[in-house]
Amino acid sequence: MAAVAQRPTGPRRVRARRWRFALRYLALVVVLLVMTGPFLWQLSTSLKGATEDIYTSPPRLLPQHPTVDNYRHVAEIIPVWDFIWNSVKVALSNVATNVVGAAMAGYALARLRFKGRAAARTVFVLALLVPMEATMLAQFATMRSLGLNNTLVAVVLPGCIGAMNVLLMRNAFSAIPYEIEEAAIVDGANVWQRFTRIALPAVKGTLAVVAIFSFMGAWDDFLWPLIVLSDSEHFTLTVGLNFLHGTFSDNQRVVAAGTIIAVAPLIVMFAFLQRLFFRGVGEGAVKG
Repeated sequence: MAAVAQRPTGPRRVRARRWRFALRYLALVVVLLVMTGPFLWQLSTSLKGATEDIYTSPPRLLPQHPTVDNYRHVAEIIPVWDFIWNSVKVALSNVATNVVGAAMAGYALARLRFKGRAAARTVFVLALLVPMEATMLAQFATMRSLGLNNTLVAVVLPGCIGAMNVLLMRNAFSAIPYEIEEAAIVDGANVWQRFTRIALPAVKGTLAVVAIFSFMGAWDDFLWPLIVLSDSEHFTLTVGLNFLHGTFSDNQRVVAAGTIIAVAPLIVMFAFLQRLFFRGVGEGAVKG
């Protein structure tokens, strides 16, 4: 007869529990260092003076002579404020079109009955499988035929309604109980009233997720703006910062300062919307 495994009791059980806690915190610390280490190194480098060694071993995160001259040099080398303004216009346009478009498309897929609804949902899923590089040439030819090349409109259009965002909104709307909508129909509410007054307030968290993802995608995008834009006056921040690498490739302090300038708006936006963001992630986890 096989021996039955017995659970540790008393001091052995306490020690096992402490080891499990220790391993969990060790794993969290390792992940934290891997995720935030490069950013902290860039932030530290951007604040170090010209005479300070940035390649010390082990790395020294606290600058000995902190300075903001590197940020001032970025503004002297490139018109960083013009690039930031262009990026803001692109990112906010992308957020507006994705929030409005994805919400309307997601509501139609989730709550309206029409012929071909299942096929439309399948098309959105298949769209996720197509890499951006596969459609880039077709997008460039389309923008050129429309006369939109070298404009910010051409930067916005390809990502104005993301397939992933539509599916996120579709899942969020699907989780709303049908009884609520049926009560509104009995009261005489039409489709638009049900969409704006019942459905949208119930999915604020998912809307915040879509807004954050859209802003991050548009703000961080480098390849498509680099292809479609040719005049420097239309450059977005990511494309404009590329000059720092080309002209001052040996000055990592200035490059790091430009990187921090590019990341800062994302951190500020996430700080303001984090409550809605985690609420939206929770909605997807429970109702999706």
